[in-house]
Amino acid sequence: MNSLFDVSGKVAVVTGGSGVLGSNISEGLLKAGAKVAAIGAHSDRVEKALERLRKTGGEVCGFTCNVLDMDNLREVKEKVLAQWGRVDILVNAAGGNIPGGTLTETQHVFDMKVEDLNKVVDLNMNGTVYPCLVFGEVMAAQKSGSIINVSSMASYEAITRVPGYSMAKSAVENFTRWMAQEMALKFSEKIRVNAIAPGFFIGNQNRAVLINPDGSLTERSRKVIAKTPMRRFGDISELNGAVQFLCSEAASFITGVTLPIDGGFSSFSGV
Repeated sequence: MNSLFDVSGKVAVVTGGSGVLGSNISEGLLKAGAKVAAIGAHSDRVEKALERLRKTGGEVCGFTCNVLDMDNLREVKEKVLAQWGRVDILVNAAGGNIPGGTLTETQHVFDMKVEDLNKVVDLNMNGTVYPCLVFGEVMAAQKSGSIINVSSMASYEAITRVPGYSMAKSAVENFTRWMAQEMALKFSEKIRVNAIAPGFFIGNQNRAVLINPDGSLTERSRKVIAKTPMRRFGDISELNGAVQFLCSEAASFITGVTLPIDGGFSSFSGV
């Protein structure tokens, strides 16, 4: 049974690999025996992530790359192929929100800057689509591979204050389903495209929204916990088992799905 979940020796590309979510997933894949190419937008953050990832003892390399630049992505693809000869796994963890794309408690939708809205949608939607096109082409040629996109609870519910992020993550889910049927029907049933939808995890981007300076929960946090049957935030490492499962032969007949990892948030009405 354990061999079904084996990803050892597989080559994984992780976008957003220098961020909290991406570096955590990279670490999980390395510990499971995969080879990992971590991609990040800033060279200093990539180097810092590599310092941590190398401590696992696994095979890892890093590249500075703008996921919204197709030529840049193709350059990285060629470097990964030159080093390891194939791409078995693509995890699209690049994304997130920006201050201008998040409404404050006193703002309404008409206060939002369209420029910031466009940036958030572009990063989260096209920042997923473009790597799928570049690295997915490798999988199409080799007739196998697994793509994992990252959605959000914001695609399940109308969560206040994050309109651009919500729209983009909803698009990611739709694109995941579309890409899944495209790859299976036109290239190989051994190419699978799925997504995970993390629940609420405290990270650098949302800490100020969820945690007060004194360490207590904000009003927003209390609402999140009230709608989470497990009554807690997730630990970022709790994403890794789901990612490994979806990348492994244990999920060989699963494609086009989004798996919530949310402590029950998406299934609970709050009543």
